[in-house]
Amino acid sequence: MAHSTEHVHESNTKRIWMVFGILSVVTIVEVFLGIIKPEILTHNHLLGMRLLNWIFIILTLYKAYYIAWAFMHLEGETKGLRRAVVWTAIFLIGYLMFILLTEGGYIYDVYKNGHVAWDF
Repeated sequence: MAHSTEHVHESNTKRIWMVFGILSVVTIVEVFLGIIKPEILTHNHLLGMRLLNWIFIILTLYKAYYIAWAFMHLEGETKGLRRAVVWTAIFLIGYLMFILLTEGGYIYDVYKNGHVAWDF
């Protein structure tokens, strides 16, 4: 039995443009929010951070997930591997961002107001 050695090449042009479009829209929203900084998002806090920071974190995690999904070809892997890769990355990136923003806010307050004590 002879097997065919011909490879059928499929064009992924539509998929590439779709990925480009989605990542571009998310980036444009991030840049737009960073430039205008809506007052409602900068003066309201949730879990110790401004709402604008939470929006940036969520959009950044979405972009990281979508990049891994599209460019690392996670959509074709098993559910367990996808979850192991994606949830670990989301947890670590989210935790790092939370720590950096919390400590950055504390350092800003120290420079602005002098010594700031955290009473636990």
